[in-house]
Amino acid sequence: MLRSAKDLNGYVLKATDDEIGRCKDFLFDDEEWTVRYMVADTGKWLPGRKVLISPISLGEPDWTSRVFPITLNKEQVENAPSLSEDAPVSRQYEARWFKYYRYPYYWGGDGLWGPGVEPAGLAAGERGFAETVEEEDLGDSHLRSVDEVAGYHIQATDGEIGHVEDFILDDLNWTLRYVVVDTRNWLPGRKVLVAPVWVDSVDWAKEKAIVDLTREDVKNSPEYDPAAPVNREYEARLYDFYGRPKYWK
Repeated sequence: MLRSAKDLNGYVLKATDDEIGRCKDFLFDDEEWTVRYMVADTGKWLPGRKVLISPISLGEPDWTSRVFPITLNKEQVENAPSLSEDAPVSRQYEARWFKYYRYPYYWGGDGLWGPGVEPAGLAAGERGFAETVEEEDLGDSHLRSVDEVAGYHIQATDGEIGHVEDFILDDLNWTLRYVVVDTRNWLPGRKVLVAPVWVDSVDWAKEKAIVDLTREDVKNSPEYDPAAPVNREYEARLYDFYGRPKYWK
């Protein structure tokens, strides 16, 4: 199902033996546009640390009570490789983190999640997979904060259309399916969805993305209502309007 990333902020993170905090942000892979970590606000429990929870470790959420169960205990989370709250997450840190939890690397295969297409496959997969990759083969990390990318300018082929307000993610494989674009400075009160595959380029330094759409296209596209679910019917209308191939076919 498709969910607003912003709406997931504040969800309680419940380990097997106690609560550890709340969701405050997500880190996504800017090559695959997939959430790789949930960033936890642990309050006074682990002050000064950036605590990461992978979708691999998440159980089935209780959407009504806004709780994410985690298949880890508090001691496991506390003893994970430490990272200061304001430090970037390097690929070397990720390697240490994955080896600690005995999960296969998500970048260690041909699938979206390593050898598979969903994070649940790594949780059930072969332990020790991460240890088979040499450090010099790790490459660079491509992680971006959802919270920091909010506010980036979005430009069409013929001019600016608005800014990033939110992301819509798929809670099965944690792909970011859509960027929510607020066009308030151009079309007051109107929000639209843009799929990351329609993004031509992103200038991370200038905080700007260019999409392969015209302003007229965006102006006439199906409007996004944050109060309504993004269902397959809406998605089909959106893809048909732009004449783009549907990702689910």
